[in-house]
Amino acid sequence: MLVPITWLKEYTDIEEDAVAFAERMILSGSNIETVKTFGEDVMGVVIGRVLSVERHADSDHLLICRVDVGTAAGGDAIQIVTGAPNVSPGIVAPVALHGAVLPGGVKIRRGKLRGVMSEGMLCSAEELGFDDKVTPLSGKNGIWILPDEFEVGADASEALGLRETVVDFEITPNRPDCLSILGMAREAAAVFGGALRYPNAKADADGGKAASDFIKVEIARPDLCGRYVARIAEQIVVRESPWWLQRRLMFAGMRPINNIVDITNYVMLEYGHPIHAFDVRTIAGGVIIVDTAKDGETFVTLDNTVRTLSGDMLLINDREKGVGIAGVMGGLNSEIETDTETILVEAANFNSASIRRTSKALGIRSEASSRFEKGVSAELSGAAADRVCALIAETGAGRIVGGAVDNYPGKAERKPVSVRVARVNALLGTALARNEMANMLKRLEMEVAAAENVLRVIPPHVRVDLCEEVDFIEEIGRMYGYDRLGVTLHKDSVEAEQSRSWRLRELARDVLTGAGLCEIQTYSFVSPGGVDRIALPPDSDRRNFVRLINPLGEENSVMRTALLPNMLDILSGNFSRSNAAVRLFEIGNTFLNAERDALPKERISLSIGGYGSWGFFELKGVIETLLERFGIGGATFESVSDTGTYHPGRCARISIPHADAGGSEAVCRSGQPKTEAGAQPGEVGLMGEIHPDVRAAFDIGTEAWGAEIDLEYLIGRANPVRRYTPLERYPAVVRDVSLLTADEVTVGAVERIIRRTGGKLLEQVRLFDVYRGKQIPEGMKSLSFSLTYRASDRTLTDEEVAKTHEKILGAIAENTGAGLREI
Repeated sequence: MLVPITWLKEYTDIEEDAVAFAERMILSGSNIETVKTFGEDVMGVVIGRVLSVERHADSDHLLICRVDVGTAAGGDAIQIVTGAPNVSPGIVAPVALHGAVLPGGVKIRRGKLRGVMSEGMLCSAEELGFDDKVTPLSGKNGIWILPDEFEVGADASEALGLRETVVDFEITPNRPDCLSILGMAREAAAVFGGALRYPNAKADADGGKAASDFIKVEIARPDLCGRYVARIAEQIVVRESPWWLQRRLMFAGMRPINNIVDITNYVMLEYGHPIHAFDVRTIAGGVIIVDTAKDGETFVTLDNTVRTLSGDMLLINDREKGVGIAGVMGGLNSEIETDTETILVEAANFNSASIRRTSKALGIRSEASSRFEKGVSAELSGAAADRVCALIAETGAGRIVGGAVDNYPGKAERKPVSVRVARVNALLGTALARNEMANMLKRLEMEVAAAENVLRVIPPHVRVDLCEEVDFIEEIGRMYGYDRLGVTLHKDSVEAEQSRSWRLRELARDVLTGAGLCEIQTYSFVSPGGVDRIALPPDSDRRNFVRLINPLGEENSVMRTALLPNMLDILSGNFSRSNAAVRLFEIGNTFLNAERDALPKERISLSIGGYGSWGFFELKGVIETLLERFGIGGATFESVSDTGTYHPGRCARISIPHADAGGSEAVCRSGQPKTEAGAQPGEVGLMGEIHPDVRAAFDIGTEAWGAEIDLEYLIGRANPVRRYTPLERYPAVVRDVSLLTADEVTVGAVERIIRRTGGKLLEQVRLFDVYRGKQIPEGMKSLSFSLTYRASDRTLTDEEVAKTHEKILGAIAENTGAGLREI
């Protein structure tokens, strides 16, 4: 919110300089972006009138002007060469004389242009420090053409009021009252202890007519329009606004258009209440009907754009058609024209949520919609309409018709809120008396009644943010001054503690970085096409996306269900930059859509990826190390060939037992504990070489390896506490065994049978050879295991070992058909 200080001083007295003013306002809770001073460095610019214009003989675009600058040049007219296309005899414009200084330290010197002497420069608004977006239409394409009211030869900075300080306040969404000059004046008056003066909102009206003679107002949707005030002005003369009004609009960031549009914008900035004006002759039937549009109805807005409306958008209608999108933008069919004679001044109150939805759906962000969507008090509507009429009369823009049509179905009673004195002091750490608190609130125009140690407070109607006791306590704190509040330490001792899940994620990071991997972090908002690129099947639950309601684009329209597409994107970026070897990991959340009205299922996942000097067994070793540090034993890696993401035959399903051999409890993905020993293993992820087609989809031109693991499941199963046991006192017995088995029998299946059957005497199982070739029949393979047996309380006998060993071999033969290989 841009607030010119001279405009602010119209409503309250401010004696402090700009810096002191800004500091005090900040300490009272009003955030400030910038404080900008205009015109301080402008010197030697005067008001001039162009006497004559002729073409430059040696240029097709330059003009030679004789300009009257009064006594500023000794009483003689000066010659100026300009390329401005809008210059003509008789116009008044700012003139920079020889030696003038413009904003930014630009100095003007006399000199020749194409052989013709130029003794100064005709200035545009931008050259005097104004932004292009606020330049008046008269100076939009060339020099700044000024109203005739200015005296030729007068100092332009003084005549135009170019010296101004503008404070840019950052207004939070809960303070829509501060989106106005009056709102900031109310704040300043409370902070500095001054009085608040309201502008004149009374205008002499034509006693022979009434607004109701011209217009009627019907509100079909009172839930969306709480109040509609209509006033009438006739004998309208559409012309340029007086300079004082243009100046204030420009410094407040708005472009002057014409007197009627400028007055409605002026009041919007002054009161914070949007205003719209209609040409009465375009209102069919003399009736305004506030109702929702028909679904699919089209409407042409003031910017000459055809808009397609939906059935929940509020529309201002007459008997035949729509004439304005409520609170957003008026219609081209009812705009003010140069020959408009009678206007309807609309000051209405619309539902903030409705305006926000309409503005967003249509892609229209206007000054009006930005205010309505934050909340505007319905009580302001009457005063804002009256102020517009007062300015129309004051500037001679027309005559005001008496009375107003005021349809106010949504009038609400302001209820007092109890504020406890003790509670205020307890929260703020102050020792304020009741009367001190009451005075602070009264400075903010609140009605306060004191009863013992409780204040009964009614906020002003514009403060729609004040609802509960704590809101008023904040106001007392602001008025007291945040800089005066004492600094204390928390009385309780609070010890920060990491959750178990976070500690285990940190452990995973330590293990993986220790294995030479680098951590990455990617966005949770992804493209739905990512799962296509990793060739997930059509019925995969990972295609059940959580979709964003308002995505920035298709590439960020859903929440990720897998980490691997992001990992492959990063590997692709590294490969394209010729990084020879990359090993990465990411720990992040994935999101699966849930049943209707349920929250998405959010799980912690781990993704690993890499290429270059890396293969299946290196990746497997990293995962085994992580499982070991998590205290999870018995993991198996089974060959898988039916995934589209990984290379057939070079992919493994990673599984861990639901419970360890000792029957210790583990939490499964269902959320229920399983405690039975020897339970079937639970799948936690997949690993392997990325399928060539998937690599091609990501433009990775070399073998790449990846894995995605359900880290949340591992965290639930983890037992990272290391238990130390004494050195073994009794010797171990090692038996090697070579088995001849069918190719389709996996090592993991055989190893599980060995562990399950070996019982407590089996200490370790280690595969040391897989052989296919001579002496091995077609379709068969040889698996060689080393089995270690040991008892903790005795030396095992050959009979004990043989009995367990034979039991294991029998179980293998029974379950897989494998037998001992004869060597």
